[in-house]
Amino acid sequence: MPISSNRPESARSPAESPFFIGEERRSDRLGDQRQQSLSSPNASRPSTAGTNPFSSPASRNMDLSSRGPTPPALATQGEIESEAPPRQGVSIAARADIPRTSSYYGSRPAYLPSRNSSGIRVREAFAAPPSRPLTAHSTIPSLTQKRATRMRSKLLDDPNTIEKPWISKKDPYARIAYFLTYGVAFLGIAASAIRCYFGYKSVPMITGNLCMVLDEEFDTDTDTVFGSGGNWFREIELGGFGNGEFEMTTSSTNNSYVQNGYLYITPTLTSDIIGMNNVLNGYTYNLTDCTYNNTNPEALPGGSNSSTFDATVYYQTCGAVSNATSGTVINPVQSARISTRNSASIRYGRVEVRAKLPRGDWLWPAIWMLPVNNTYGPWPLSGEIDIMESRGNARSYPNQGIDYVRGSLNWGPLSFLNAFYKTFGWWTQRRTDYGEEFHTYVLEWTSSFLRIYVDSRLSYMLELTFNEPFFSRGDFPPVVENGSTPIVLTNPWVNGTNATPFDQPFYLILDLAVGGTSGWFPDNLGNKPWLDGSNTAMRQFALAQDQWYPTWGSDGESQSFMIDYVKMWELC
Repeated sequence: MPISSNRPESARSPAESPFFIGEERRSDRLGDQRQQSLSSPNASRPSTAGTNPFSSPASRNMDLSSRGPTPPALATQGEIESEAPPRQGVSIAARADIPRTSSYYGSRPAYLPSRNSSGIRVREAFAAPPSRPLTAHSTIPSLTQKRATRMRSKLLDDPNTIEKPWISKKDPYARIAYFLTYGVAFLGIAASAIRCYFGYKSVPMITGNLCMVLDEEFDTDTDTVFGSGGNWFREIELGGFGNGEFEMTTSSTNNSYVQNGYLYITPTLTSDIIGMNNVLNGYTYNLTDCTYNNTNPEALPGGSNSSTFDATVYYQTCGAVSNATSGTVINPVQSARISTRNSASIRYGRVEVRAKLPRGDWLWPAIWMLPVNNTYGPWPLSGEIDIMESRGNARSYPNQGIDYVRGSLNWGPLSFLNAFYKTFGWWTQRRTDYGEEFHTYVLEWTSSFLRIYVDSRLSYMLELTFNEPFFSRGDFPPVVENGSTPIVLTNPWVNGTNATPFDQPFYLILDLAVGGTSGWFPDNLGNKPWLDGSNTAMRQFALAQDQWYPTWGSDGESQSFMIDYVKMWELC
């Protein structure tokens, strides 16, 4: 007999089949059955002895009361199941009334047991599984580590039998060692603190008042900086300034100018103006605005302390002639040298210059000071203070390239006897160089000490205490020879102090030199194209222009000596 329904057979979904239990109604039937089982006093759990472990839960029991008489073997099972809640909207016909039809795979073999003979298994298929105690299992790993049980060695003696004499009798040396150890540690810490304190107190500092002498920010234009009312004076010469330098210093705005708040000192090629052939032969070059008579450097032959016109020296420093036969050339590079000779000078105080150094082979930037008056005689008797000197050569240059800066004092009793090697020092950058960014170069100077450093007092290049006269500091011999002529040395600073000759007013100089024969660039190092002792050193340098000029860069800035600001204070 077909299963009755309110809808025709063709419209019935598979979930409405008597042997299909949908998931969406499973929870509802389970709740109804549990509620009825709890409320009915005669309800009992069917026996699960010998049941199929894969049998369906009790919520799937169906009302089979309409199937007709219950087989005797299943009377008890039927009584229990007769109390199960009927399925809503579904009536199940008796098993004997359902017509038997052949399956898709053919008729049922005769030797297999009939559905009625296997009724127990059918019933058990819908019986509830046996109850099991609920066990909570955590899926979170335990953070508490279990201590492993350590096996006790059978070779160890009983602790009660081990002798411990130190418990009953204390060792007197143990207490001494204890106090001695901590006592020495305490003394070491105390000594370190005392050393740091006295080291801090021993650093010489400027204790007096400082008055501003020069505050140049270069925030105006070129004409203002170098004009009649400006702070800077262009020194114009081509005589080498006593170092045999290969550049000429000019007043051209190509070589010194102010732009974007910076002062630029930029070297250029003379061949760009007069041609390379004229640099090497057959050309006369005159500096019509030469300033030699104003600056009057003492190192050049024929110089004097007067401002009287000296024609011989003038032509040596203000003009040049190129001649291939004699090996003379026009200075192959043009640059600039500026100073505060006419505007600012200090006698003790502080100088601070923030600058970025130029890149390029054989460039020689410098921040230095000379005395306003040669009180103790020509250079170096009256002294020279080099706040910063460097070389534009790359870091690979074997004699300290652009990654080194140096500070020094030049002094001596004779023009050819300079004891700078006793008062100099340097600082270096280990991973970069001084042409990468701006750095601050500082001079601190009093009657008792002089310090030169870059960026911080911890990175000082030179720190000198004036605790003895310079003549005794130099340890000069009593007699020296100039060629074959013996000279008896006398102390030019005999009436001075321990700071003499550095006890007079000095003015500031900023310049960018190129090459030279003074030994600043030693021979046979870094593919140097000239020899200092050669009469044609400048010509050798000019002929190698294709070698060194490409290292200067082409952007106009990498080869420039850039100054951000200059400040000068004087003790007052």
